[in-house]
This record gives sequence, structure tokens and C-alpha cells, in this order.
Amino acid sequence: MTLIGPSLMCADMGILRETVTKLDQAGVDFFHLDVMDGSFVPNFTMGPDMIKNVRPYTNKPFDVHLMVQNPEKHLDTFIEAGADMISVHTEATEHLQRTLQKIRNKGLKAGVALNPATPIDELKYVLDVVDYITVMTVNPGFAGQKFIPLMYKKISDLKHLLEKERYNIAIQVDGNIGYQTIPGVLENGASMLVCGTSSLFKPEITFEEAVIKLKSFITSQEKEKFKKD
Repeated sequence: MTLIGPSLMCADMGILRETVTKLDQAGVDFFHLDVMDGSFVPNFTMGPDMIKNVRPYTNKPFDVHLMVQNPEKHLDTFIEAGADMISVHTEATEHLQRTLQKIRNKGLKAGVALNPATPIDELKYVLDVVDYITVMTVNPGFAGQKFIPLMYKKISDLKHLLEKERYNIAIQVDGNIGYQTIPGVLENGASMLVCGTSSLFKPEITFEEAVIKLKSFITSQEKEKFKKD
């Protein structure tokens, strides 16, 4: 089953509570919250207070993507803010295994995020403490970027690695995930879609209409994939 999660960095921050409520009612599966420190990536976004502020407006999982240096220093802060899942970048911490294990020890799902140029080999010796892997299909930091075509192969290579090593780990994709790119990422093994301006945040339609349209499209793609398999 393919899960969809709106990227809240694409939302209007002035009506964030209302947006979360509407997306929840529309039937999204989780919420993706990007945290940027202006150092690991050249931008600043959500902090723990903002996450805590919208936490009461949905029971759906909060997937906190820490695009920050030394994320291990900030785990407790975001867990207290309401995170259910936390992903960290391989390049951002010297002790990746310890950081992932700490996330799991706190009762959360632990994720690893890979920048476009980061090789999947860096994951081989932490797969036993990983619940999901986020493949960045654009360079992180800003919304509205173009999908990097080689990421289809990266997703496929990652899927083959997980099957070879016999790990049941979800592959999440993040960056320009829309109607043109969804068929390819699903075909190559992704099962969690972070959706922003390319699919969910459309001014011409309501959130309910956007979610219904997107889910219908995903279902049709899953059926096509099943036929091929």
C-alpha cells in the first residue's frame, strides 16, 4: 500500500492549523515536517514549537525530517514536540547507528535520508536499526525543484539491496513527487510519497479534491504494476 504525506513546508503558515485539519479529513496517511537549520541546508524552516502547535489537530503520524547538523543533539526536543517518526541524514552525524538506535529506543520509527549524491552503500551496516529510508529526489532545502532523473535508478538499486539483505524497510521519496514522477518511483520500489506543490498543494482545487485525485491516480498505477509483476 502506498502512503501519501503532505510536506507542510509547502503550506501557508498563516493557516497551518486549518490546513492540517483539512488534510487530515481528506485522508492523508502522515504529515511530513521539514526541519532545516541554515547550516546543513541553506534554508530555515519549522521548529519544535510550530510542530507542537499543530500536533493536537491530527492523530496521523508526524514524520520529522531533520536536515540539521548533529541531529542527535535535538532528538528529545522533537520527540517532545510530537514526532512519531524521525529521519536523519547520513552526512549530518558522526554516529549514525547510535542516533538511529536512540530514535528507536524512544519508541519512534527511525529513518535515514539520502541526498541525491549520497551512495546507498552507506546504509549497509545500519539497516538493522532502520524503519524507512528517504531518497531525496531533489537537493534538499527548497520546494519547487525539478526531479533528478537518476534517482529512479537509485530507488531501484536500493530496493534490490533491501530484498537481497532481506529487510522489510519502506522507501520514501521526497522532491517533485507529482503525476509525472509518481509512476516511475512506484515502479522502482517507493511506497511512501512526500507530496508538495507538484500534487497536493494546488490553489485551483480543494485539499479533499487533491487527495481524492492523487489516491485514484496511485491506485491506477499500482494496478498497472501488479499486472506487470
